Amino acid sequence: MDGKQLRSSILQWAIQGKLVPQDPNDESASVLLERIREEKARLVKEKKIKRDKNESIIYRGDDNSYYEKFTNGNVVCIDVEIPFDVPETWSWCRLRNVIRGTGAGKSPNCDKRPKNDDEWGVLTTTAIQYCDFLPNENKVLPANYIINQDQKVEFEDLLITRAGPRNRTGIVCVANKTCDRLILSDKTVRIEYIRNFCNPYFLMYVLNSPAIHDIIMAATVGMADSQVNISQNNIQNIVVPLPPHKEQQRIVNKLEVIIPLLKKYSSAKGQQDKLNNYIHLLIKKSILQEAIQGKLVPQDPNDEPASVLLERIREEKQQLVTGGKLKKKDIVDSTIIHGDDNKYYENLNGEVTEITDQIPFDIPTSWQWVRLETVCSYIQRGKSPKYSSIKRFPVVAQKCNQWSGFSLEKALFIAPETVQSYQEERILQNGDLLWNSTGLGTLGRMAIYRSDLNPYGWAVADSHVTVIRPMSQIISDYLFSYFASPTVQSVIEDKADGSTKQKELATSTIKGYYVPLPPTKEQMRIVQRIRTLFQSLN
Repeated sequence: MDGKQLRSSILQWAIQGKLVPQDPNDESASVLLERIREEKARLVKEKKIKRDKNESIIYRGDDNSYYEKFTNGNVVCIDVEIPFDVPETWSWCRLRNVIRGTGAGKSPNCDKRPKNDDEWGVLTTTAIQYCDFLPNENKVLPANYIINQDQKVEFEDLLITRAGPRNRTGIVCVANKTCDRLILSDKTVRIEYIRNFCNPYFLMYVLNSPAIHDIIMAATVGMADSQVNISQNNIQNIVVPLPPHKEQQRIVNKLEVIIPLLKKYSSAKGQQDKLNNYIHLLIKKSILQEAIQGKLVPQDPNDEPASVLLERIREEKQQLVTGGKLKKKDIVDSTIIHGDDNKYYENLNGEVTEITDQIPFDIPTSWQWVRLETVCSYIQRGKSPKYSSIKRFPVVAQKCNQWSGFSLEKALFIAPETVQSYQEERILQNGDLLWNSTGLGTLGRMAIYRSDLNPYGWAVADSHVTVIRPMSQIISDYLFSYFASPTVQSVIEDKADGSTKQKELATSTIKGYYVPLPPTKEQMRIVQRIRTLFQSLN
């Protein structure tokens, strides 16, 4: 459980009467509500507030259902509005029944800087944080702005954000810090509680608690999560649990002890999670690195060595040439040798060159270093499509390829009339490696195309993705493990061409990658072992 979840749980216990014990000597909440009604009647008589036409009493009937009785005598069942039961000494009520009212401010054109000591400022919504007040989050008001004293922020005002993004609306705090020369904005509302009758800090905790905050958010309106709002009337109409006045204070006292501890816990838990994620990532990298160096599973002397596998791949490619499925010019004659002098050499089309500085580590004797293109039948960038709103022919872009796997959830689609312009070789096949080949942040990220994840039965790649199609005797998941390993990923930008802002992996660079190749059966054992270990980690 993280710090936020623990805090939410404790607040929920608090407002359900489970955080501190009830005291039978406390004046019950029903008596407190009656005294609040008398106080409000006095304020109405003195013309300090307006009479509440919606005044009501919420009670629990003999049938265990909750009812609301209005001053006109009407009674309605409100069971659906009450999220949980409370102790017998507590009561449910509308927020409007325990406050004087609410009021918002104004948002004139302001200089976008915090005010100086001798200036007036308007609070921004960011001043109101979850149970925390940040008075320096303000904008300076024009010098000629006429201050309305009703909009002035006072010490221990109860404030709520009434508009903004969904995750910033309905947030409540008490102005418990110096708030000199500040007014409310039109997106902030003051909840004018009746002092000496309601504890503002208790109301803050109630309104920020998970169950009540959900009720607040259910009363918001808006077309998108980026901008919602709640009216002052709906704020006043929220149902809240009310304990005796002395118990309110005991709950606040308890939370004031717990919340600093929660902050320490949250910080420690965050550091622990960060460390765990880092260690988790390091272990995965280590597993991949051990795998591609032949150290994850033992070699089997009965396996056909990689040198024999390479010879069979050459024969298979010749058959593809004969069958017209591969062009002869696309066959590269490359053999990499580990010499007696412990150096590596490549015989490329009859020309021998030392490549020791390009070989990152030694491998088992049954393995073979190879150029990627010698074990693939197709390596090519996709092409820029003509897009269409018709969802029939998907095109794989960089966002479709994540380390977590391949997905068409965010794919766009090409115009149906352009399908015929794609040669057969461009149509993706099950097991194709899809390598993001442009742009910082996405460069080098890879996924394996899985035909069973494509309900359309047809797909191509766009020009930012390189398609790598291994030969039939090469396991795609093994090659994926190599390209996901630190050996490749730690230097991926060094292999790329272009400016700092626009790096890209050239097709020729990808074709020329040196890959450690185990026997086919060992490839399978490696892939299975990686899968098992990763599942254990997860």
